[in-house]
Amino acid sequence: MAYWLMKSEPSVFGIDHLIGRKVALWDGVRNYQARNFLRQMQKGDMAFFYHSNCDVPGIVGLMRIAKGGYADPTQFDPEHKYFDPKSTADNPRWTGVDVEFVEKFNGTLSLTELKTLPELAELALVRKGNRLSLMPVSEEQWRVMLGLCKRG
Repeated sequence: MAYWLMKSEPSVFGIDHLIGRKVALWDGVRNYQARNFLRQMQKGDMAFFYHSNCDVPGIVGLMRIAKGGYADPTQFDPEHKYFDPKSTADNPRWTGVDVEFVEKFNGTLSLTELKTLPELAELALVRKGNRLSLMPVSEEQWRVMLGLCKRG
């Protein structure tokens, strides 16, 4: 099993949206490095749900990968904002995964707090200039962050 951190703006698709849907396509990733991470995701992998571009960015819950990487259907829809005219069914450029709601935390483990933890110094999220919408998390980083999320 692998571990991930996946970012989304709560006003666009937040944890409460996922709670309502239970399972949803994680679509719209249009960065090649992030796309390659999506292609590595397997059913059963776990991910932190991270709210970005909001008052208190941070980890708000857990989700499970319900279906590993497959062609993001939004790339083929000319009416969709994520349409890519250069992508074809024979050679799709972009990948999505299905995510399944697992848990919403009582509070947010903020980016500010994450940046103070020496155990997370190598986490891409806390490094200057990192803007990836999703990234791998090591098992040790996962344990540290999950412990902080579960504290009362």
